[in-house]
Amino acid sequence: MTYIDGFVAAVPTANKQKFIDHAKKGDSVFVEFGATRVLECWGDDVPEGTVTDFRRAVKAGDDETVVFSWIEWPDKATRDQAMPKVMEFPGCSPTRTPCRSTGNASSMADFRPSSRSTDSANSRLS
Repeated sequence: MTYIDGFVAAVPTANKQKFIDHAKKGDSVFVEFGATRVLECWGDDVPEGTVTDFRRAVKAGDDETVVFSWIEWPDKATRDQAMPKVMEFPGCSPTRTPCRSTGNASSMADFRPSSRSTDSANSRLS
């Protein structure tokens, strides 16, 4: 069953291109070790919530943008085998990224998909 690593981080807005360049290099390493898809998303409409929100979750400052990324693996076993190898590559460890501005500016979690639609006809509400 597919397995997902999800990431939310605060990146200095001035470092957008630096983030993109870093992601392109790192994403290829994940794919090399078995990831089926990697998606990096630069915040576009990340509103502040009443109780909590993505900005507060990563303690984003006024000069930072929230990024949302995920890595799709064919299964948890592939992910568990790959991650230690990926972290050995310079720049791939979350603690080594050149994009972070603070030590508390990211969050990572693992997920098992509970539903998946690949056909828009299958996702219509009845």
